[in-house]
Amino acid sequence: MSTPLAGRRVLITGGTGSFGRTMARRLLDRGVEEIRVLSRDEAKQDAMRRLLGDDRVRYYVGDVRDLDSVYRATREMDLVFHAAALKQVPSCEFFPLEAVRTNVLGSANVIEAAERSGVGSVVMLSTDKAVHPVNAMGISKALMEKVAQAYARNNPRGRTVVSCVRYGNVMYSRGSVIPLFVEQIRAGVALTVTNPGMTRFLMSLDDSVELVEHAFERARPGDVFVRKAAACTIGDLAEAICRLFDVPAKLDVIGVRHGEKQDETLASREELARADDFGDFFRVPVDARDLNYALYVSEGEFAGSVGEDFNSANAPRLDVRQIMDLLRTLPEIRAELAVREPVSC
Repeated sequence: MSTPLAGRRVLITGGTGSFGRTMARRLLDRGVEEIRVLSRDEAKQDAMRRLLGDDRVRYYVGDVRDLDSVYRATREMDLVFHAAALKQVPSCEFFPLEAVRTNVLGSANVIEAAERSGVGSVVMLSTDKAVHPVNAMGISKALMEKVAQAYARNNPRGRTVVSCVRYGNVMYSRGSVIPLFVEQIRAGVALTVTNPGMTRFLMSLDDSVELVEHAFERARPGDVFVRKAAACTIGDLAEAICRLFDVPAKLDVIGVRHGEKQDETLASREELARADDFGDFFRVPVDARDLNYALYVSEGEFAGSVGEDFNSANAPRLDVRQIMDLLRTLPEIRAELAVREPVSC
């Protein structure tokens, strides 16, 4: 059956990561004509090439920090999914300028290259850490969103539509805590938990990819799409994983790491005051006003009721049993459970 993505040519930056691999599989199933994967790691590209085994996927070695390498990859592309980023909160705390170079300047390079190449739509991957940011990674992602929105304001009739999608924690993605917990269970050691009461959003890679597809087809310039998600405490997540693997829930509380928050926010109350609610997600439109503020200085503007943020403390809370059910939907967890041997935690 034909899909809106059939016959399209798509570039995925950072395409060898968890998002990129999942997105590539989904796009191949949708009948795309060509996928280009741009990343710095040739070893991961080789592994992905052997894993997918599909000649519609082509691999480009390059870095989003280098405009020329991005431009070479964007030529003749219809769509760009920008996933390349520095994502580790502690490492960005120690090297914030590196986060800026990749997450902010690299994202600006992607937009510029896409515009020069006549790309129709660019969807940029953001994070809940961009809302009320307290760490360098979140600040750099917030600036990435601002770069995308500024492009929309300054190019209202541009041929390239730039939008963002914002997620919470994507389960089993690179750097997430679930693979670490599974590894610690396999090693028979206690699960390291920063703070059992800390809350985080949970969503699957498939859910996140569906929103990207929606943005490709329906985004307006500068839109930010926010996928609604349920949340849980880190302590409950650790207990759920231990129950799945039938081991005692033994935790080693190590304390909060550099730059971490107690709760995360997917959408601020200021954004929600002007957002469109589409059931499974919010669409936050760009504030398209120009720099002429005279009207608002002399007459003011009624903002209306803004309510509260949508955060992991007030989002629907999953209990341990619900977390277990959600974890069982992950192919990686099912594979681990299929080969599990008796272990002690």
